[in-house]
Amino acid sequence: MKELIACCGLNCEECDARIAYVTNDDNLREITAEKWRKQYNSDEITADMINCTGCRIEGVKIVHCAECKIRICVEEKGFATCADCTDIDSCETVGWLHNVVPQAKMNLLTIK
Repeated sequence: MKELIACCGLNCEECDARIAYVTNDDNLREITAEKWRKQYNSDEITADMINCTGCRIEGVKIVHCAECKIRICVEEKGFATCADCTDIDSCETVGWLHNVVPQAKMNLLTIK
């Protein structure tokens, strides 16, 4: 499971895009696309986009993970996750997420 904790600490194992990809579940892709279109107020999200291996696993990424500023920062610094960074408690890049999803930070502290 350690590899399925994203750079920010979110648990990719619980992500519908990864679950749909791993199980090849077209119905879950449709449901997830519809949910995300509403959640992100975007008509551009399609079921075909709902495929992801996980943030830190080689393979396909959904658009918002491939372009994620947190993931890009971690990779540029040569870290495995934000847990490797000494600025994690004051970082604006990931701090907003940890305020919204405190479990993500807890996940990082658990795998460190």
